[in-house]
Amino acid sequence: MAVKKETKKKKILVKNGEGAVHMQFSANNTVVTVTDKEGNALAQCSAGALGNRGAKKSTPFVAQQVVETALKNAANFGISKVDVYVKGAGVGTTRESAIRAVAAAGLQVTMIKDVSPIAHNGCRPPKKRRL
Repeated sequence: MAVKKETKKKKILVKNGEGAVHMQFSANNTVVTVTDKEGNALAQCSAGALGNRGAKKSTPFVAQQVVETALKNAANFGISKVDVYVKGAGVGTTRESAIRAVAAAGLQVTMIKDVSPIAHNGCRPPKKRRL
């Protein structure tokens, strides 16, 4: 009977303690991903992963819990300064409470940027049908 080897993932510390927090808000869910400067994901959490269902997933309180959980999971990587990228048309208080939770976690917020996609009316529609 072969003995199974246990392998551990090597946790690499982030250079200069800099990272990014990407927050995505929708009417149905809140997703937070913590990355390093190159965009490699270190930790992530969502409202559904915390056990919330239905309309509760897009509330400000749950958004705050999601941010705290994601930052707690990424604490081992040595992040001290973060850029915050916000995406989605969530309720204003939801976005605000999530950003406040990042600052309350003891991280220095260097930038807050809204990266929501902006509609430009798309391509030209097809010609009207002639019968």
